[in-house]
Amino acid sequence: MKFHLVAAISLLTALGLTQSAFAFNQQDLEQLKASGICPRCDLSGANLSQMNLVGADLRQANLKEANLTQANLTNANLTSANLEGAVLDEANLTRASLIGTNLQLASLLKANLSSAGLIGANVAAANFKDANLNYTNFRGANFQLTTLNNGVVTYDKPYLWSLQEGKNRQRRK
Repeated sequence: MKFHLVAAISLLTALGLTQSAFAFNQQDLEQLKASGICPRCDLSGANLSQMNLVGADLRQANLKEANLTQANLTNANLTSANLEGAVLDEANLTRASLIGTNLQLASLLKANLSSAGLIGANVAAANFKDANLNYTNFRGANFQLTTLNNGVVTYDKPYLWSLQEGKNRQRRK
């Protein structure tokens, strides 16, 4: 009987700690809503769907697993932000700065990323299916197992690896 009680308490404690690990800071959310300026904020797991965040400053913000479905992030600064596992389906990221941003496992279905800068971004295993990528700058981005806007999934090796393999094949000839 004691064992079952200890096991139940341990499980509930572990679940409670997991929930708090992705709990956003309410003050940070209020600051974002009031001013649109919230660098280094903790908004992990926050529901920001359909929010008007035009020109928002979210540099180095923690938006891990946040819901940004249909959010308007036109001209937003998300430089070095953590958007791992975030949902940005149908979001407007036109001309947004996502330089060095972590978008690993993020969903960007039908998102508008036209003229956005994703230089050096981590887009490994991200989903860009049916996204608008006109004039998007992906220079130096990590595309391992990424679903492109046409539905094609990229190779599981880093881009530099494929360049090195090509050079090695040429040397062998």
